[in-house]
Amino acid sequence: MSCGKIPYIGRFAPSPTGPLHFGSLYTALASFLQARSQQGLWLLRIDDLDTPRNIKGSADSILKTLDAFGLYWDDTVVYQSQYLDDYHENLDQLVKDKLIYPCTCSRKTLTDIYSGVCRNKQTLPSSPYSLRIKTDNRIISFNDELQGLISHNLAEQHGDFILKRKDQIIAYQFAVVIDDDRQHINHVVRGFDLLDSTPRQIYLQQLLGLVPPGYMHVPVIIDEQGFKLSKQTLATAVDIKKPHMVIFELLTLLKQNPPSELQHAPLTELLGWAIEHWNPALLKNLTAICRSG
Repeated sequence: MSCGKIPYIGRFAPSPTGPLHFGSLYTALASFLQARSQQGLWLLRIDDLDTPRNIKGSADSILKTLDAFGLYWDDTVVYQSQYLDDYHENLDQLVKDKLIYPCTCSRKTLTDIYSGVCRNKQTLPSSPYSLRIKTDNRIISFNDELQGLISHNLAEQHGDFILKRKDQIIAYQFAVVIDDDRQHINHVVRGFDLLDSTPRQIYLQQLLGLVPPGYMHVPVIIDEQGFKLSKQTLATAVDIKKPHMVIFELLTLLKQNPPSELQHAPLTELLGWAIEHWNPALLKNLTAICRSG
């Protein structure tokens, strides 16, 4: 790296809710290639705060799968559950600033955009409650490296959103902001399905005085029925028996056009080619890619 240049620091942050499936590995590979092509760091974080969804042994399975595919991370693996005090410290600051409030509303009674029913209640609820952040009509804008300029009016498009759930679990939107700052992440590569979350996260970064990373949202893999590959759609664990063949298919889906002679090349050679030739611009403006068969 040249003197004075801020090093690229990216990350992959899977949840331990099951083994890595093809769609997860696809996102991991894109994130890995972007970091390595910039001679940057690629960190691994296990997002294990949502304990009811965690499956025993999944974290170890994820590490073994990444290792089998040659996606080696830098530094030690970080687990969200190690930093509960950190989240609550930042929550306490937002409470002091009168930016969050308790909410007893149930999902059944709510529309997609929260109307602020509980915002002005003066007494602390006696029943279980979540904590919501107050939003306003400011426009949150950012330039996504693939999807272009994105602008959201939080109040109109999202409403006051949850930072801590009724079951006392820290919400994803809040945790990821604290996590990325703690790890000095300055570039985030993730799936297009999380694009809608980004303005909310940038808003929290603004309130907490944090510097937003750069964002690149890659198209998601969908099946022939148009559904994203996920655990919810019963996506199966990725096959680690022939990693070079899987990586070759992933590079093809990422529009990198790997030469056919590399189809049976050793994994290290294939990944070396992929890092050297990585061109995410080939994915520009794409939101989904169909994987047939």
